[in-house]
Amino acid sequence: MIIFANAKINLGLFIHKKRNDGYHEISSLKFPIPLCDVIEILPSDHFVLKVLGAKIEGRMHDNLIYKAYSILKEKHNIAPVRIVLQKNIPMGAGIGGGSADATFTLIGLNDYFKLNLLKETLKEYADQLGSDCPFFVENKPQLASGKGDELLEFDLSLKGKFLYLIHPNIHISTAEAYAKVDPLPSSFEWISLKQKDFMFWKENLLNDFEKSIFPNHPEIDKVKLELYKNGAQYASMSGSGSSVFGIFDERPKELFPEFKSQFILAL
Repeated sequence: MIIFANAKINLGLFIHKKRNDGYHEISSLKFPIPLCDVIEILPSDHFVLKVLGAKIEGRMHDNLIYKAYSILKEKHNIAPVRIVLQKNIPMGAGIGGGSADATFTLIGLNDYFKLNLLKETLKEYADQLGSDCPFFVENKPQLASGKGDELLEFDLSLKGKFLYLIHPNIHISTAEAYAKVDPLPSSFEWISLKQKDFMFWKENLLNDFEKSIFPNHPEIDKVKLELYKNGAQYASMSGSGSSVFGIFDERPKELFPEFKSQFILAL
């Protein structure tokens, strides 16, 4: 069985307040994009995880794919499998690659073993893996609130647009991302996005992490400015970075030869 696990971007990200459990209350529109890792599930007499492409540091037991398998092994006593991951989505980029891999592994194993699990059950399992994971069960535009795991379907299409995604190969830790964030209540009305007034998006659809990250990493800010300079209708950092994306009416030319990880995607 072969599965394509796609990434996501955040259209806006507002940080409202710090919670008692250490997380922050946020609101953001999570939007799936056609940049995919490839996962193959094969029979095996013991569990194997093989990663091709980008190297993933750390022990196998810490990998979210292994943790996804372990949940189903514990709950439903599934047999061992061999999982081969072709890693195409940049890691630590704020576009949910690891979360997508884990969640699509749950979905794939559900089909492979014919467990017939409902989406709500898959979401419960996905939530145990990370706050971004439940999004990928439905894998459609969804408004995220709470710590990012409270999801509401949001009807927004960018069909016909082009997405230019750049990962400047800069690692942003969670601690650094939140270091200079000043949580504030937001009165942003998400329904206004459906008007597709990109000037309104540019002025009002903000990522609060940019205020914390851009002063420390002006090269990321420079990428965003360059996207606007070259015709992007809207540009932003995704999540806590460091990926930056621009939305274009027409397919843009490649602007950043210095960066290995950049993708031009038809939406």
